[in-house]
Amino acid sequence: MNKHLKELIELSKIDKAIDSYNPQLEAADKKVAKVQKKIDAAQAELDALTGAITENESKVKSFDEQLTLLTEQLALNVKKSKEISTEKEMKALSLEEDIAKEKMTFANEEIERLQGINETKKELLTDAESKVNLLTAELSEINSEVSVEKAEIEKSKGDLFIQREELSRNIEQKVLSFYEKIRIWAGNTAVVPVKKQACYGCYMKLNDKTYSEVIRADEICNCPHCGRILYIETETAEA
Repeated sequence: MNKHLKELIELSKIDKAIDSYNPQLEAADKKVAKVQKKIDAAQAELDALTGAITENESKVKSFDEQLTLLTEQLALNVKKSKEISTEKEMKALSLEEDIAKEKMTFANEEIERLQGINETKKELLTDAESKVNLLTAELSEINSEVSVEKAEIEKSKGDLFIQREELSRNIEQKVLSFYEKIRIWAGNTAVVPVKKQACYGCYMKLNDKTYSEVIRADEICNCPHCGRILYIETETAEA
């Protein structure tokens, strides 16, 4: 087999091995992202509950202030009633007191209702806080596992990069450039085997002349259909 073709086959195998680690790295990142997504959802729920409780407490405070003002108004009306001299004034004051009492009843009912809602929400808030804490602990554990996993992958990739660099230095620059140009569009299928007289890059059948050249492997042969570099695997060649 042509020396340059052997070198390109080896280089192609190293490139495939390097890129084969990418799905593992992506899978590791997805583990972290999956838990982070759960944390974000739990935190959003926690924030929503906190916001609702704060809003209800603000409303309760507003009703409390309203009750204080209405109580002061009723006390003032008691003083006014002692100074009233006409029936018309008495009716007006009585109507004012009725309205104030209705407002006080409504305010008290709203305070009770809002406080009841907050009691329920505070229980949910406790559950939400617990959920966030558990997920945060889970994320920390997964981050540790993923860090170790990715470090091992990066080490393996680093070893392969060293092999690639050593091999690339020994390959003739013109041949290496030729391979890299094909790899730009073909990726890890820049160098492919021929099986059943077909290119295993585009799966098109080769004519007899090209197939014969690939079998001889005296020179680097390209697929006439797609341009990939072709070779016959050792077992096939022997057969």
